[in-house]
Amino acid sequence: MTERFTGSFTQQEPIPDDAIAAALDVLRHGRLHRYNLAEGEAGETALLEQDFAALTGARYCLAVASGGYAMATALRAVGVKPGDRVLSNAFTLAPVPGAIASVGAIPEFVGVTEGLTIDLDDLEAKLNRSQVLLLSHMRGHICDMDRLMAMCDAAGVTVIEDCAHTMGAAWRDVPSGRHGAIGCYSCQTYKHVNSGEGGLLVSDDEELAARAVMLSGSYMLYGRHKAAPSLEVFERVKYQTPNISGRMDDLRAAILRPQLRDLDTQVARWNDRYRVLEQGLRDTPGLSVIDRPEAESYVGSSIQFLLLDWQDKALCDVIERCSARGVELKWFGAPEPVAFTSRYDSWRYAPSQPMPATDRVLAGIVDMRIPLTFSLEECALIARIIRSEVMRAHNAA
Repeated sequence: MTERFTGSFTQQEPIPDDAIAAALDVLRHGRLHRYNLAEGEAGETALLEQDFAALTGARYCLAVASGGYAMATALRAVGVKPGDRVLSNAFTLAPVPGAIASVGAIPEFVGVTEGLTIDLDDLEAKLNRSQVLLLSHMRGHICDMDRLMAMCDAAGVTVIEDCAHTMGAAWRDVPSGRHGAIGCYSCQTYKHVNSGEGGLLVSDDEELAARAVMLSGSYMLYGRHKAAPSLEVFERVKYQTPNISGRMDDLRAAILRPQLRDLDTQVARWNDRYRVLEQGLRDTPGLSVIDRPEAESYVGSSIQFLLLDWQDKALCDVIERCSARGVELKWFGAPEPVAFTSRYDSWRYAPSQPMPATDRVLAGIVDMRIPLTFSLEECALIARIIRSEVMRAHNAA
C-alpha cells in the first residue's frame, strides 16, 4: 500500500493561552498604539523590545511592522542612498532585494555554495563594489561568520544581517544578528514567533539605533522606549531623520512576548523534527543532504536538499509525485517565480549577470517547511515518501 501524508504544511500551532490573555488585556483597554499609554504604563511594545534585547544580548532593540521594514530601516540608518550598490545573496527571498530597491539602491548579487550559504570567495571578489552587505541567512543556513566579518571589517563594509529564519540560532554561540552592525528579524506567521506580521531590529550602535527609532515613526516620543539610546543621542539625529512610519502595535507585541519566553523550547522541538527528516533522507541516491557546520546552532523550521544536475522534468516529476502523496515541496530553480520561491534573475528591477555555479545550485534546491504541528512519526513518514519518489526517479534515469 502506498503511504500518504494527510497533514497541512501551512497550519501553525495555536497562539499560546498566555499570549491570548495578554492580547485580550490590550483589547479591553483599547490602547493599541505603542505611544498611547496610561500613567505609569510601559506598554507591550517597549517591553517586547526590552525582552528581545536581553534575549540577544543587544544594547538596543526596535519593534516594527515587518521584517522587510526592519531591513529597509537598517539600510537607511547606515546611510544607504538612492543609486548605491548593496551586496546581498543570490539565494534569498524577494523581500531582501525588495528592501534594497525600496531605498532606491541597487542589489549586487553574491553567489551561493552547495551548503546554501553565501559564497565567501565570490563575496571577497565583490567587496570593492559596495560599502554595505545585506546578508541573508537564507532558510536558516549560517555561513562562516568569523571569515565573513574579518573580510568585511578589513574592507570597511557594514554588515546588516537578515535573520528572518535564524531567530534562536547562533554561530559559535554568538546569536544570529549580533555579528553585524544591525540584525533584522521577522515575526511573520511562518517564522519562529508568530504575530501574523511584525519585525525586530537590534544593534549596539547608539546612533544607528536612534536613527532607526526616528525612522520607524516615533515623532518626538522616543523617550517612551526602554531598549533605546539616551535622549542626548536623539538630539543629534532627530532633525535629520525622516519619519517613515512602520511601528509595531501593542496588540502584536502582547502576542509575541510569551512566545519569546518559549523560544528555546520551540527551537528544540523544531530540531527534533529536522533531525528525523534529515536522517530519513540521508544516503538517498541522487539526493544531497545539507551538512551543518559544527559551529552553527541552527533552527530546523525548514529543510532543504539538493537534486544536483537533475533534468528539470525529472525534478518536477519528483515534486509532483510527492504532492500527490500529500508532501508539499518547493523548488527554487523554476524559471518563473512560484508562490514565495524566486531566483535572483526573477527580480528584473535588479540588474544581474548570469552566475553559472550559483545557477547550478539553485536549479537543484528543494525546500520544505516543518510546522511544529507535525509529529515525529509524521516527519519520518514524509521522509519515506520523499526518499521513495527520489529513488523512483533516480532509478528511471
